[in-house]
Amino acid sequence: MDFAFDARTEELRERLLAFMEEYVYPAEPVAAEQRARLASPWDTPAVFGELKAEARRQGLWNLFFVDQHGLPGAGNGPGHGAGLTNLQYAPLAEITGRSPHLAPTATNCAAPDTGNMELLAQFGSEEQKKQWLEPLLEGEIRSAFAMTEPEVASSDATNVETRIERVGDEYVVTGRKWFISGAMNPDCKVFIVMGKTDPEGADPRRQQSMVLVPRDTPGVEVRRAMTVYGYEDHDHGGHAEVVFDGARVPAANLIGEEGGGFAIAQARLGPGRIHHCMRLIGMAERAIELMCRRAVERTAFGKPLAAQGVVQNWIADARVTVEQLRLLVLKTAWLMDTVGNRGAHTEIQAIKIATPRAVVRILDDAVQLHGAGGVSQDFPLAELWAAARTLRLADGPDEVHQRSLARRELRQYM
Repeated sequence: MDFAFDARTEELRERLLAFMEEYVYPAEPVAAEQRARLASPWDTPAVFGELKAEARRQGLWNLFFVDQHGLPGAGNGPGHGAGLTNLQYAPLAEITGRSPHLAPTATNCAAPDTGNMELLAQFGSEEQKKQWLEPLLEGEIRSAFAMTEPEVASSDATNVETRIERVGDEYVVTGRKWFISGAMNPDCKVFIVMGKTDPEGADPRRQQSMVLVPRDTPGVEVRRAMTVYGYEDHDHGGHAEVVFDGARVPAANLIGEEGGGFAIAQARLGPGRIHHCMRLIGMAERAIELMCRRAVERTAFGKPLAAQGVVQNWIADARVTVEQLRLLVLKTAWLMDTVGNRGAHTEIQAIKIATPRAVVRILDDAVQLHGAGGVSQDFPLAELWAAARTLRLADGPDEVHQRSLARRELRQYM
């Protein structure tokens, strides 16, 4: 692996860093002010449209979309991706992570849309791509991924109880989901729903399937927003409880084949973990910057905070941790590009275990350094901490990945 970024990555990094300084950071307080005046907290502040238009104008659009998957114009069309590899995109995701509630959305690189677009590109039919993938790539609509359920331990996907039953030329979807990211956004037009088409099947991993359910389908109820440590995550589109009460969709809305839902879910999670982990590193970098600024500006017990040994330890440990994490995530991205997701299985799990846990610690130290301000709305640290802590559960809790990783390590000795 070459540790240097290639010329294409460096060019995009420079452009994206300039975009952040000139447009994104100044828009953070503007977005908060505009949201406070909106009729509904889930409406999108106008500044988002301005940021998206500027990102498109500058060619900073759909940077995550790493594979063309046969789409016309992909890699150079106005609505398609830049044709980057995972390794090229990873440092760009880190930059957007410095303002995780604005920058990913501004560049059309926000979850869960990114994973849904990759899923549709890889497994969707031509009709599904035309109806849903193309408007997602254009930023005309948003989407949600409905897997997690309140009544079962959804970290084990074989537990999912939502029923997807074939009735003639339709599928009937019945079940209750929650923490469905993006579902509160009025621009969310479609759900990718995971449920069981064959609950009595012999193989527990061949019982699940995925179907596309338009939001306006009769029987779909977005019941309420779920808070995350008290935050509603407006800019992301919220995390909703959604009930599917006999919602009927055409059989053509099945993604892939019946029984393929588990495998599709696993394929979706690989690139998503690269995105999450690199954005987390960007969050950590912003925390380090805020710590350093605070440390040189504040005095306690007769000397600057920067001269206090414990503060120096926090900053030094944070820098070492971030450099280690970045190398591990970049190695994972490189392996995914060279040997595929299966060949990078160990590393994908390792970054999912290590990155959120370590970044939470860095953010916690940054909060501590800021005192009361650290837990307030006057700094982004509290909200960043909540987001990072949540990622220790999203895409499977730490313990699930530790269990799987340990089994792989032990297998060679058994």
